[in-house]
Amino acid sequence: MSYSVGQVSALAGVTVRTLHHYDRAGLLSPGGRSPAGYRLYDDADLARLQQVLFYRELGFTLDEIAAILKDPQANALEHLQARQRELAEEIDRLRRLAEVAARAIEVQQTGVRLSPQERFEVFGEIAFDLSYATEAQLKWSESHGQREAMRRAAAHTKEDWRELMDEAAAWRTELLAAFDAGEPEDGERAMDLAEEHRLHVTRWFTACPPGMHKRIADDFRADPRAFALVVPPSGQRPGLAEYLWKAVHANAARRADRCTAGEDGDERCAS
Repeated sequence: MSYSVGQVSALAGVTVRTLHHYDRAGLLSPGGRSPAGYRLYDDADLARLQQVLFYRELGFTLDEIAAILKDPQANALEHLQARQRELAEEIDRLRRLAEVAARAIEVQQTGVRLSPQERFEVFGEIAFDLSYATEAQLKWSESHGQREAMRRAAAHTKEDWRELMDEAAAWRTELLAAFDAGEPEDGERAMDLAEEHRLHVTRWFTACPPGMHKRIADDFRADPRAFALVVPPSGQRPGLAEYLWKAVHANAARRADRCTAGEDGDERCAS
């Protein structure tokens, strides 16, 4: 069966101009001509065109394709293996570029508007794992508290961040001291530290009622990236995240009891 150049173009999804180019390059010369001199392709030509398009899809040049098709048995495997290595290297390069782009996006989503040098000066060991920041942003994107936290974080100056981090460092020192001293998770000292952390979040980011604070603590226990935001790896102890989680939950229960008993004012019970 014979096919006109227009029919082959429609069947293969390539332009007539491309087929003409393949003909001039010696890659695909039609097996026949019509009485009027027009190109006519047969089934063998279509099979060869499929090979050409396959190699083009893999990124081979026309000269490379011509060499492969000249002696497929001798050239195809070697060329394909070489191309596989090139594609693997390109995939790695693109993956690295994608990670760079993702991190750039994540930086914008954290709401921290500091240069890399300023980040180092202010945060020191506290490392913002940007993948966690992005996941949190997606997880809580519908939350008013998350939006408020991002808005306020974006408005913080370098001095604001420095004061915030100094406050967090002092709290962290007290937390480690309580843990190392064996203070019980539901004892006054541990619960007071949990309350200080809750108020710290409220002061610097967003209103943090006990229910929200418990969800934050749940992340501390479940995700090392989250806990590293409050205690860097160098200061962590086995069981410390669990200790803080229990202290936060104990403090939430204590506040609920006080509110029920009328020991706290309405505003404090709601916040």
